[in-house]
Amino acid sequence: MEHGLIHIYCGDGKGKTTACLGLSIRCAGHGNKVLFVQFLKSRLTGELKSLELLSNIEVLRGKETKKFTFQMTADEKQEVLREHMRLFARIKTKLEQEEVRLLVLDEVIGACNTGVFDEGQLIDFLKNKPQSLEVVLSGRKPSSALLDLADYVSEVCKRKHPFDKGIPARVGIEK
Repeated sequence: MEHGLIHIYCGDGKGKTTACLGLSIRCAGHGNKVLFVQFLKSRLTGELKSLELLSNIEVLRGKETKKFTFQMTADEKQEVLREHMRLFARIKTKLEQEEVRLLVLDEVIGACNTGVFDEGQLIDFLKNKPQSLEVVLSGRKPSSALLDLADYVSEVCKRKHPFDKGIPARVGIEK
């Protein structure tokens, strides 16, 4: 059985989720089951519509939130934390019941950094994950503990971005 490794896509540039999607499609193209989980994202995007076309990629997301974490009260953040931990329990159950080759935890690093995901539980999971499971984490500013566990760390560095000129996200490109 192949040994699964841990990847981190991080940085302040555009392309972290895109890299996660590319690896997911590559893995699925070889007939493998992929579990693609999004944290801190609730709007419908083009990539979700595309992933629906691939039967061996399953997408899980938490409940929709109307606010960014920096706009939330402490109580609202606690509710999102509880929701994310329920989602994480579902993930672990799926991994016990199904043969998943690739698990993508898109924006889980941001969820950890904003207090709406328990990094300690994530680290424990990564240390004890199924041997053949490949895991991808994405988000800005991973902790040194996560970096130490990773086998791959790829940083996406922003040099220019249209948003800096006031150009909003465009359908089919950024969303």
